[in-house]
Amino acid sequence: MTDDLTHFNARGEARMVDVGGKPATERQAVAEGRIRMQAATLEKIRRGRHAKGDVLAVARVAGIMAAKRTAALLPLCHPIMLTRIDIELDIEAGDNSVRCAATVATRERTGVEMEALTAVQVALLTVYDMCKAADRGMQIDGVRLLHKSGGRSGEWNR
Repeated sequence: MTDDLTHFNARGEARMVDVGGKPATERQAVAEGRIRMQAATLEKIRRGRHAKGDVLAVARVAGIMAAKRTAALLPLCHPIMLTRIDIELDIEAGDNSVRCAATVATRERTGVEMEALTAVQVALLTVYDMCKAADRGMQIDGVRLLHKSGGRSGEWNR
């Protein structure tokens, strides 16, 4: 196995990386993604006239909850104490989409990239779930890491 794939041992078997000897440092990650939809669906969200309620408020809470539960969803992800989770949901009428950005921070021995990415995915899935009766053709795309800082590898920006 290559040294880059740290979740595998020398025999190629999955393992949880040992972070016990690493120092706790301030770490942050920012991820984003979007969900594209019909203009009429976006307008219902914008006006708060969706039959299920405030779509963006529910999606924001879902994203926060998802970041906190990432280790329960991803088998080799460490459970870590998060110090900050910010979910931004912006209506972008120009391309009939809702953009989600998640910023997650911690003071731990391992990073929070997976928590930020999970938060974005679940927030956008929540928008889909709440609006699917009106628009089954919605499309989630562009989910990606924008920034990470802290730890041995330092800062990375897309």
